[in-house]
Amino acid sequence: MSYILVLYYSRYGNTAEMARLIARGAEAGGMEARLRTVPPVSANHEATAPPVPDEGAPYVTEDDVRDCAGLALGSPTRFGNMAAPMKYFIDGTSGLWMAGALAGKPGAVFTSTGSLHGGQETTLISMMLPLLHHGMLLVGLPYAEPDLMTTREGGTPYGPSHLAGPDSDFPLSESEARLCKALGRRLAEIATRLEARS
Repeated sequence: MSYILVLYYSRYGNTAEMARLIARGAEAGGMEARLRTVPPVSANHEATAPPVPDEGAPYVTEDDVRDCAGLALGSPTRFGNMAAPMKYFIDGTSGLWMAGALAGKPGAVFTSTGSLHGGQETTLISMMLPLLHHGMLLVGLPYAEPDLMTTREGGTPYGPSHLAGPDSDFPLSESEARLCKALGRRLAEIATRLEARS
């Protein structure tokens, strides 16, 4: 069965919550959603993560990425860029790139930041770049989503975002949650249309 891969890295749980909402939106859009995460990167070169995380989504495999009908990629902001664990994973996908495994599939991005102007849009763009190199078709949020015009928290046409606050303890607002679900639904609907044409 076709599925949308919702792949994320989360340190304090905010990006993970966004991923769950995007997955719910994808399922509302008629597709299975597969939640996956990436392990943290350690400064100690001998440190290894367990094969299965203690909690949350399983770690992503190359097969998860290769076989998806669409991809939603999420990371917290680190100095206006995606977090190192997500970048580390993406840097290891050159085999998929050489095979064109993601070419022509829809891709989307989402992020969470500590401050409203803490680099949400640059982080989203930083995640778009490798998706473009993979030949993916970028899916954003249209202004037909009314929350884009009224939100006082996160939310961009580039993809959903969340204002987590300086202590990363602000819950997702109703508008942020709706935008996450809207992206998942849109991604699933576009993936379904693309699959029907192939």
